Amino acid sequence: MSRFRKKRGKASPAIQTASLPDIIFMLLFFFMVVTVLRDADIIVQVTTPEATELTSLERKSLVNYIYIGVPYERYQHIYGSSPRIQMGDAIRGLNDIALFIGEHRLRVPENQIPAITTSLRVDGDVTMGIVSDVKIELRKAEQYKVNYSARPRIE
Repeated sequence: MSRFRKKRGKASPAIQTASLPDIIFMLLFFFMVVTVLRDADIIVQVTTPEATELTSLERKSLVNYIYIGVPYERYQHIYGSSPRIQMGDAIRGLNDIALFIGEHRLRVPENQIPAITTSLRVDGDVTMGIVSDVKIELRKAEQYKVNYSARPRIE
């Protein structure tokens, strides 16, 4: 009979880490490309009202955001202290809503145009008059899918 001897002095092979930097940089570039950064600087103060029955929007790329509120203090010397309408990065008037909607429709494939939603982020202290004016202009621009943004009520 033969004896089995343990081979001493041989350790398990080391883990190869030569390709690790390549993998890390590939993941870094992937997340840099895929990540969507905020595309608009908020000029107006918006504290959305609280709600209990909320649903989230599925396709964020098909959503237009219109902000309605009083400008922040650092912008009040330019825009005043009354409620303003912000679309994109700029304060705009009611007459610019159709143009804003049209610009977004040009960037969206034709078969997805009916799924475009306009989300109104309205400050809780703003009167309903300016919101009604915005809704009338949205109807004139044939944008009928309107959403009101809200935050969940904490109980």
